[in-house]
Amino acid sequence: MASDLSRSLVARAGGVTALLLACAVALAADPVASRTSYTCNLNGKKLVSDRVIPECYGIEQRELNADGSLKRIVKPPQTPDEREADEIKSAAEKARISALNDAVRRDRNLMQRFPDEAAHQKAREKALDDARISVKNSNARIALLLQEKKKLEEEKKFYVNERVNKPLPTMLRQRLDATDASLDAQQSLTQNAQNEVLRINALYDAELLRLKKLWAGAPAGSLGPLPDAKAPAAMLGASKPGGAS
Repeated sequence: MASDLSRSLVARAGGVTALLLACAVALAADPVASRTSYTCNLNGKKLVSDRVIPECYGIEQRELNADGSLKRIVKPPQTPDEREADEIKSAAEKARISALNDAVRRDRNLMQRFPDEAAHQKAREKALDDARISVKNSNARIALLLQEKKKLEEEKKFYVNERVNKPLPTMLRQRLDATDASLDAQQSLTQNAQNEVLRINALYDAELLRLKKLWAGAPAGSLGPLPDAKAPAAMLGASKPGGAS
C-alpha cells in the first residue's frame, strides 16, 4: 500500500515537472511572449506599440519587457543646442583629465629630479649663476662708464661754466652722448639680469613649496597647475626663502 502511494507521488511530481518544462519551451518558442513593447504619453494619452512610436519621436519613450518591467528608456534625439552643449561639456572634461594627467606626470618628474631639498638648492644655485655673473659684469661696466663720464664732465667745464658758455667741440659732445647711451644700455641690462634673478628665485620658491607638500605625501597632481617657468617673478607669487638672493 505504502509502496503504491510513493509511486503515485513520484509520478505526479514528474508530471508537474514535465508540465513546467513544456510551458517554458512554449514560451520560448512563442515570439509574442518574449516581445518587448514601447509606450509613451502624448498630450495626456498613453500610446503603446510593439516598435518605437513615430508620434512620440520627440519625447521620451519606455521600452518594456514582456512582463511589463522596464527594459530601457529611449531618449528623444538631441536638438542642435543640446548636442553643442554636450560637445562643450565633453571637451571641457577631456581638457580637465588631460591637465590632471599632465600635472601628475610633472609632479612625478619633479620629485624624481629633486629627491630632497639639498638637490633642489643645488639646482637653484646653478640656475642663478649666469644671471648673477651678468649683473656683476654690468655693474663693473657701469662703474667704468661713470668714471669716463666724470672725466668728460670735467673737460666740459672748460667750455661751459659760470664765466664761459661756448659750444662743445664735436668730439667731446659725441663722446658724452656715446657714454650716456652706453650707460642707459648697461643699466637696462643690469635691470634685466636682476629681474632674472628674482624670477629664478620665485620659480624655485614655488617649486620648493610644492615639493615639500609632495614629500609629505600629497598625491601627485593634487596641487593644481605648476608655475610657468617663463612667468615674471610677480606672477609666480612666491616669497624668498632664507639665504636666496
